[in-house]
Amino acid sequence: MALTSYRCLVWRHLPIMIVGILAGYIVGCNKPAVRQTLTFKHIFSRTPQQTVIDVDINKYEPNGVNPVKAALVALVRNSDLFGLRSTIRQIEDRFNARHNYPYIFVNDVEFTEEFKRGVRDLTQAHVHFGILDEESWKVPEWINREQYEHVKSTAQYPHGEKDSYRKMCRFQSGYLHRHPLLADLDFYWRIEPDVEYYCDMNYDPFVFMQQNGLKYGWNIAMPEFMATIPTLWNTTMQFVTEHPELLAPDSLWPWLLDEHGNYNGCHFWSNFEIVDLSFYRSTAYQTFFDYLDRAGGFFYERWGDAPVHSIAAALFLNASQVHYFDDIGYFHPSVLTCPRDARTKGTCVCDSNKSFVQDGMCTVRFLEVKQSIVNPNATKLARLGP
Repeated sequence: MALTSYRCLVWRHLPIMIVGILAGYIVGCNKPAVRQTLTFKHIFSRTPQQTVIDVDINKYEPNGVNPVKAALVALVRNSDLFGLRSTIRQIEDRFNARHNYPYIFVNDVEFTEEFKRGVRDLTQAHVHFGILDEESWKVPEWINREQYEHVKSTAQYPHGEKDSYRKMCRFQSGYLHRHPLLADLDFYWRIEPDVEYYCDMNYDPFVFMQQNGLKYGWNIAMPEFMATIPTLWNTTMQFVTEHPELLAPDSLWPWLLDEHGNYNGCHFWSNFEIVDLSFYRSTAYQTFFDYLDRAGGFFYERWGDAPVHSIAAALFLNASQVHYFDDIGYFHPSVLTCPRDARTKGTCVCDSNKSFVQDGMCTVRFLEVKQSIVNPNATKLARLGP
């Protein structure tokens, strides 16, 4: 009996309750700050069937055209799904839910339906899945198999015994930008599973690079493990001797050298890179990659795509075309980069006291060399972010 009376009471006053709720909602939404907060909450909690309600505030156009032909791209395996979902969740929250750039994922085998669903659940952006062709994912026929097998069995460095790791390095160096799914892109942002993005991005890095004539963007620079690349520099010097016409007039060449004129091992970590793909498609880069590929170092040693990309950027681009994204907090397992003031202000959530790469030799050397070329009269190193 009590329950029946309660129901009757609710039904009697339901119209008044609804009017009150709507009135409160309308009044609250007339306040700009509240309206914007509600809009952002809607975006980040929406399901795939929902639509965005405030395009003007968020510049989110599910079916619109982005100002730059660009995508977020990764070479991944089906087993990377959980780590990739974590990465996508952060990229969406920090950046892409307001910009809707597509994702492109490629694999040496077909993606499972579970993988595709798990990725698409996290974004309204278009997601494309591709598979690698045989040419881009193989041990080339010019590699001496006996020598290669000996190298794998005696290597004393990480992943030294793995075919797949070497194939990955070769693919990332010379074939990813040539995959058909990237054919219509002008820029790509390389992403990876199990990384962290710590900062809200209140600007579009693709637009920033395009408007400033930038070709290569990075945010971690470290010395390479030299045991993996013992002949890479000598091979590069042979290439330069044969093709001096390909060098940029205001290149970052000095950044690569120690006090004795030898390669210092500095390279940009390519797990985070934002690139104008005209660089990788250029005659200079493609000729360089083909030369390295024929030398066999991807397999006889373990040349990584990071030093290959970095050396190429330092030789074939002008210093003004290479940008350090020091404002993007990022973690790749074992290494953190965090804006210096993030502990006390701003939209980053990371501990700058644990970030050492900004003061590392490769980062400081880059800033010094770039400034000596671009702005030689400056008295101190300038912050490079927008």
